[in-house]
Amino acid sequence: MEIIFLHLGEFTLALEHYEKALSLYDPERHRDDAFLYAQNPGVAMRCFAAWALWFLGQPEQALERIQEALTLARQLSEPHGLAQALFFAAILHQLRREERMAQEHAEAAIAVSREHGLVLYQAMATATRGWALILQERQEEGIEQMVEGLADHRLTGAEVILPHFLTLLVEAFAKTGQVEEGLRVLEEALAVVHRNGEAYYLAELYRIKGELLLMRATDQGLSRAATEGKAEGEVESPVVAPAEACFHQSIKIAQQQKAKSWELRAAMSLARLYRNQNKQEEARVLLTQIYRRFTEGFDTTDLRETKALLDELSKSSADIEPPFG
Repeated sequence: MEIIFLHLGEFTLALEHYEKALSLYDPERHRDDAFLYAQNPGVAMRCFAAWALWFLGQPEQALERIQEALTLARQLSEPHGLAQALFFAAILHQLRREERMAQEHAEAAIAVSREHGLVLYQAMATATRGWALILQERQEEGIEQMVEGLADHRLTGAEVILPHFLTLLVEAFAKTGQVEEGLRVLEEALAVVHRNGEAYYLAELYRIKGELLLMRATDQGLSRAATEGKAEGEVESPVVAPAEACFHQSIKIAQQQKAKSWELRAAMSLARLYRNQNKQEEARVLLTQIYRRFTEGFDTTDLRETKALLDELSKSSADIEPPFG
């Protein structure tokens, strides 16, 4: 049931169940549970708790939990638990936008999975490694790895985490400027979510859809500007309205799920749009509200970028204020 809560995007409820389960876990008494349940509860609950903590805006506590899972999995030396912990660690670092650490853990998960015939974990870790390579400017190899991982994932017949990986592929297409292909895969991801209810990545899916629509609108605006003699990059507000709607939808979903980390990402996308529309004060207020709700993780990429944009917006607001006197 706890796993279902997480996949449905009910992160607070999921975390409550994980913490309760961990309080009842005894490493000695439950050492053989992996043979009964196909996973060790001590490893599995820590893995799922780490993800839930990140979604809820607690990236440092998430890191602590996944380190606990990795330590226990290595102590137990049970292949499934070790592959699980390594894969979950790779995804946590992907969520934290730490591509080198994601790659390192994904490659370790692939090695364990290959040795012990854990096909699903190998497929998912392969796709994760592909994402990490793309972020390190190895786009061709990375997309190839992602496509391979997704194909192997589909061969298992499982749909678990599929919207997550489809969204990562969409992100890769966005990075390489393949907007229409990205939008096509994105619609497939949305269809899977509507079919199986796996909504934990839904807010990010809408945010990236907004980014793709914005890229398309910008390209169209540049072409129109060149034809009509307008200033380069000038894009009319109605043209970007669908992108803005996606960002608002992402924020709404994140707020419903109490997923502060997703809300921050979507707020950043919307704030950048506002800034480019010369609505600096709206952007600053939007970002300040979400940024102040964080109590940890200020050295993570998302929060550092948010602080940098807030500083830029604050300076812009100060520059346009009328002088005293």
